[in-house]
Amino acid sequence: MNINLTLLAQAIVFAAFIWFTVKFVWPYMLRAIETRQKTIADGLAAAEQGRRSLETSTHQAEEAVTQARRRAAEILAQAEKRAAELVDEARSAAKEEGNREKAAAQAEIEQEVTRAREQLRDHVASLAVAGAEKILRREVDAKAHADLLESIKRQL
Repeated sequence: MNINLTLLAQAIVFAAFIWFTVKFVWPYMLRAIETRQKTIADGLAAAEQGRRSLETSTHQAEEAVTQARRRAAEILAQAEKRAAELVDEARSAAKEEGNREKAAAQAEIEQEVTRAREQLRDHVASLAVAGAEKILRREVDAKAHADLLESIKRQL
């Protein structure tokens, strides 16, 4: 065999192999590579999007926590203010109740004083009648002298 013919045959087979590879295998490989590149690019884009979304969510969560803390502080301040108002209202109500009870006690004292004065007047009147009876040594009719007793009571 001739080396030239072998070399020529090998070159033809190699050229046929390259043509076959370029025609049938290479497009399939390119499609697989492009699909893989697209998948990787999509995955990287999705990862980047996820990272951005995570940052946004983290920021929103921190903001929500800050707002919740601020709202909780406002609620506590309102509760403390309301508690102070309730204490003041209770104090005012207690003072009013104390004033009412004091006024009622004062009125009751005045009634007792008036009642005691009336009893004292009655007692003084009866003592005066008894003294007059002893002086005159005769009985005094209480019915006949009711007007006299009333005028004595009024003078006392």
